[in-house]
Amino acid sequence: MKIGIVCPYSWDVPGGVQFHIRDLADHLIRLGHHVSVLAPADDETPLPPYVVSAGRAVPVPYNGSVARLNFGFLSAARVRRWLHEGTFDVIHIHEPASPSLGLLSCWAAQGPIVATFHTSNPRSRAMIAAYPILQPALEKISARIAVSEYARRTLVEHLGGDAVVIPNGVDVGFFEKAEPKKEWQGNTIGFIGRIDEPRKGLPVLMKALPAILAACPATRLLIAGRGDEEEAVASLPREMRSQVEFLGMISDEDKARLLRSVDVYVAPNTGGESFGIILVEAMSAGAPVLASDLDAFAQVLDQGAAGELFAVEDADALATAAVRLLRDPERRTELRARGSAHVRRFDWSTVGADILAVYETVTDGAASVAADERVGLRARFGLAGRD
Repeated sequence: MKIGIVCPYSWDVPGGVQFHIRDLADHLIRLGHHVSVLAPADDETPLPPYVVSAGRAVPVPYNGSVARLNFGFLSAARVRRWLHEGTFDVIHIHEPASPSLGLLSCWAAQGPIVATFHTSNPRSRAMIAAYPILQPALEKISARIAVSEYARRTLVEHLGGDAVVIPNGVDVGFFEKAEPKKEWQGNTIGFIGRIDEPRKGLPVLMKALPAILAACPATRLLIAGRGDEEEAVASLPREMRSQVEFLGMISDEDKARLLRSVDVYVAPNTGGESFGIILVEAMSAGAPVLASDLDAFAQVLDQGAAGELFAVEDADALATAAVRLLRDPERRTELRARGSAHVRRFDWSTVGADILAVYETVTDGAASVAADERVGLRARFGLAGRD
């Protein structure tokens, strides 16, 4: 099958949507499909052979964050050329309602279109206001996927229609087989995310850290991600700052090793999350997970059965839960076992099969419609029954 996938966000800036698209493309290629991904990217960005650059993206506030998007006449021309040259059996557009390549592709594409909706935003006035503009493009979509029930709810409430829920995928084996790193082991808490993006929740974790260190003085906090490191620790007492180690941007391999090494992985996010791929990665690596009780996170963690939850933005609750876990190795062992069992449903072997089933449904439907049209034309011109 020839599959065209549209990534709305800049390929050179790491994010959950980009990782999902990358891993989906890799999975489909391993199965023998031809895949091309259209994505914004700077000229100097090294790209996999299956990624086609749509040009440089610009930062735009979107869904409580800053997304690097690509839009305009030049981008539209590149979209049309990619579609024309690709002659795809199916187009898979991610975030078709965002002001980026997704919407441009939806306007320009012909034939079977599958759309995946990642955003969870229950009060988006902008999305409601933009509906009249989006409607003609969205009506071209053959099948809709939402990565979680909360992304589906956002779609239904703001844009109408419905979607099948297929979660983000992860290569469970990649994280499961990673080797722990000795220097990252022993009374360690892990955090991975953009340091200077408030909704990732690092300020909440920093506010909880003094109480955690007072109860468990040997604990270290390991932070991976880009941002202002000095500003991140500015609220901490100076004598505690040495127990925070910044790792900067790390490779996928080191991310897996970090998650395999820590005693507790903390996800203190404050909102704007439709899924929580980092939780799935952490469970895959066998890390006991402690996360804020966002609806999407609770769903990923099986309502607290596969990981512990604390009240969102409540630093005291975070500290209490973290101390309890650090002091209870048996509970951590239990969470590792539960998480490792629960995470199997997110493996690409399952998620990829579900997405391919959607592709096959829309392409079979398009072929059936085309066949019916051919029969109708033959009958109209008196050719019925002729070879």
